[in-house]
Amino acid sequence: MRKTIQDLNIMKDKKDKIIALTSYDYQTASILDEICDLILVGDSLGNVFQGKETTLSVTLDEIIYHAKAVDKAIANAHFCVDMPFMTYQKSTSSALENIGKVFKETNAQSVKIEMNPDLINLVNKANKIGIPIVAHVGLCPQSYNSYGGYKKQGKTKNERDYIYELAVESYQNGASLLVIEGVPEILADQITKDIEIPTIGIGAGGKTDGQILVAEDMLGITPLPRPSFVKSYTNIRDIIKKAAMEFRKDVKKKKFP
Repeated sequence: MRKTIQDLNIMKDKKDKIIALTSYDYQTASILDEICDLILVGDSLGNVFQGKETTLSVTLDEIIYHAKAVDKAIANAHFCVDMPFMTYQKSTSSALENIGKVFKETNAQSVKIEMNPDLINLVNKANKIGIPIVAHVGLCPQSYNSYGGYKKQGKTKNERDYIYELAVESYQNGASLLVIEGVPEILADQITKDIEIPTIGIGAGGKTDGQILVAEDMLGITPLPRPSFVKSYTNIRDIIKKAAMEFRKDVKKKKFP
């Protein structure tokens, strides 16, 4: 049975770290489902799957396509789907329509949105109608052009205050989970202590209730350079290359088939 929001809250209460990874396909998800507490179909598929510099061009139909494949593999983990850029920022009504489409077509249990103060009303409205929202604060990849790249946030007191207040306000208005990306550990720690919902960090130190990585970064598939906070636990690129070279050699020497 898939983990629910309530299950993840119990993990926070027990200080049992939440394990989260991304997935965009059935095969990977079927492996990760045995290990993860949460699997995210992230709009990072724009970078990882499509080879693009940013996530901004990922469409709602594309995220739904990948989420449908992942859905078929998940029996144990909580299933979260990213809302792509400009699918939830226009208005609360259009956002809820798009979110409803994701839930209906993918069997998602929650959706993730990158927060700013204008979206607090959306979180509140979604909460009232029973839609679990994962609020993303700190470094928000969909704000790539505003940041001038993927840059650490919370370097100044004003930035830290803004992120903290946005996190707390998201929680107070009904967010179910909080993703904290690319901020100082001391800030992520304070947020985690001050709100009652689970926090999942990425590049935010070790004091959050859980950690998430892009699976391809973790597996060493993503080409270098990778973000400084990433730890690659193997090097699948080299393994694939070696296997392909062996196949090539066997074919050239007429050893295969």
